[in-house]
Amino acid sequence: MANMENLQQEAGASRHHMAMQNDGDGQEFLVFTLGDEEYGIDILKVQEIRGYDAVTRIANAPDFIKGVINLRGIIVPIVDMRIKFNLGRVEYDTQTVVIILNVANRVVGMVVDGVSDVLTLARGDIKPPPEFGATLTTEYLTGLGTVEGRMLILMDIEKLMTSNDMALIDRVAS
Repeated sequence: MANMENLQQEAGASRHHMAMQNDGDGQEFLVFTLGDEEYGIDILKVQEIRGYDAVTRIANAPDFIKGVINLRGIIVPIVDMRIKFNLGRVEYDTQTVVIILNVANRVVGMVVDGVSDVLTLARGDIKPPPEFGATLTTEYLTGLGTVEGRMLILMDIEKLMTSNDMALIDRVAS
């Protein structure tokens, strides 16, 4: 849990740093894992990082909407990205975390396998997402980032969380 507290502090410091520095040199991303892949999302969308706790299930919600939690008086829908992206067997253990996001004027929790880092990527380290045609959609990707030999799949979390198939989140939270 100490590692999660460190990441929360880094995320808070990063948000402050990015708010104070608008020179456009780079962008900071929270790095998380889903299966064997590393993903990055804009650190400014992250409110906090929490360990996975039990959720209150909602009847007739799709499998990827795990339910809701009460976060300091706010009802927060919880979306399991592993189920959403069909990544096979899903287990909940001590490494499983929930990233609480502020997207599209709402608070949403996103379950991931783990959170590993906060990285700054220069514009030159970000490449556009490849085109896969109709076989794989890349509409929720902003690009691929490379840092120290690692490749990160950079997600447009705002676009993903406001997509049509996520519209049920609004009904679950109300």
